[in-house]
Amino acid sequence: MPKATWNGQTIADSDDTVVVEGNHYFPRDSVKADYLRESSTTSMCPWKGTASYVSLVVDGEENTDAAWYYPEPKPAAAEITDRFAFWKGVQVA
Repeated sequence: MPKATWNGQTIADSDDTVVVEGNHYFPRDSVKADYLRESSTTSMCPWKGTASYVSLVVDGEENTDAAWYYPEPKPAAAEITDRFAFWKGVQVA
């Protein structure tokens, strides 16, 4: 089962991830919301649409914009709607 960990804690785990461009997208309900802090950061992908970011806060340490999701992706990326992917030192295995 894919699992995302950072700073010694499991952030998400699920056997229902969607892999796009090498990134595992975890369903929202598999992500531990207590570790998430909303961010105002967004980015634009030509085929997926606008991504929103969240920072991770674990044991007082923050990893800024370490996860992203597409609340309303373009039709070609509909399968990742509201799923989270990780980077910036978050281990996914």
